[in-house]
Amino acid sequence: MLSLLLPLTHAVTYTRWLHLLMGAIVPLACAMVFPGLGSPSPGDWALIAVLPLPLVLAVAMIPSVRRAEGLQARLMLFPGPHARVKSDEQPGVSAAPSASWSDRARTGAWLLLRVETGLAVALGTERLMALALSLAGAAAGEPGVADPLVPHAGGSWVYVLLIPMPLLVLVAASAGAGALMARAARRLLGPSVKERLSELEERTEQLLERNRIARELHDSLGHALTLAVVQAGAARTAADPRFTDRALEAIEETGRAALDDLEGVLLALRERQRPAGTRPGLGEAGSLLDSARSSGAHIDAEVSGSLEHLPGPVSREAYRMLQEALTNVLRHAGPVQVRVRIVVERARLRLEVRNPLTAAASAAGSGGGSGLRGIRERATLLGGEARAGRDGNQWLLRVDLPLR
Repeated sequence: MLSLLLPLTHAVTYTRWLHLLMGAIVPLACAMVFPGLGSPSPGDWALIAVLPLPLVLAVAMIPSVRRAEGLQARLMLFPGPHARVKSDEQPGVSAAPSASWSDRARTGAWLLLRVETGLAVALGTERLMALALSLAGAAAGEPGVADPLVPHAGGSWVYVLLIPMPLLVLVAASAGAGALMARAARRLLGPSVKERLSELEERTEQLLERNRIARELHDSLGHALTLAVVQAGAARTAADPRFTDRALEAIEETGRAALDDLEGVLLALRERQRPAGTRPGLGEAGSLLDSARSSGAHIDAEVSGSLEHLPGPVSREAYRMLQEALTNVLRHAGPVQVRVRIVVERARLRLEVRNPLTAAASAAGSGGGSGLRGIRERATLLGGEARAGRDGNQWLLRVDLPLR
């Protein structure tokens, strides 16, 4: 019994009921012109139901009608902030104009359903409310108010008990019809195939952006922390005040650079349209090499070709790859001899990083850590290739990126 009364407490029950009644406006307005609403016969009601259909189908061809119907359905057919029913389920109703004839056909079917269902609910509402008033008249002993369905008007207390029954039936019928219309709205006003593909592409772009930001944080902060750890360890073992001062200065500079990178990533999160060109490119690789040298590594760098004319995405991603490569060397091999070779050719960019192969570096490389995986992912996204492995008694990372 309580489950039958539960819809009475839901605001969405009444917004759905109002949405259904609004659908009856068009046929009732047409009926005022012809055949009239004085005392229509069953045949007249059938004509009233059919008369506005050509007009409704013509209106459905207007693209903006689909948007208007979608917005109404979202607001009135589904629980929102105004409802006591809390639901995390998305309405699944589009608010975009019709973009194809399929959208127009579905909008037409929706309008036909709304008009016919609205007319039926309006007639049912009128009859049930009239019956409730008749029962009230019979309970008050007013024969002139009583409906022919009421046997007599004798002021009996039985009629007082029966007065709420038509209203409860009206609410229950409206709740059921509203639930069916909500399901129909998802089907007929739901996103088209084009809209679903567009939403999927947007979601994919968001995931790719999250992956890019995760790689940026991993490369930047990982590089800074690795240098800080190496510098701190070297200063502790050296027991030389001058070396300790230089190490602390290098840690300070690296920390500031990492904070700048972190601030840039957070700014990109806050401002979605932030230009990508503000991220460092391969032309700023000198700072990476200097920070690695300050950690004790012996860097032998060779650059062939012009770095200034590299495409922006290639330059920025190559910078991050070089940063991750140097971080891996310092993390797994320590301050060793490192040879960096950057070659800019007409159609491609080649980046090579070599270092002596130690047991720790060999184990880390064979394990395929997240650093090497990130380098391979960056290269693949640019249409290039990254390979890492033994080259004699050295460890070699080679990256080839197309420039066209």
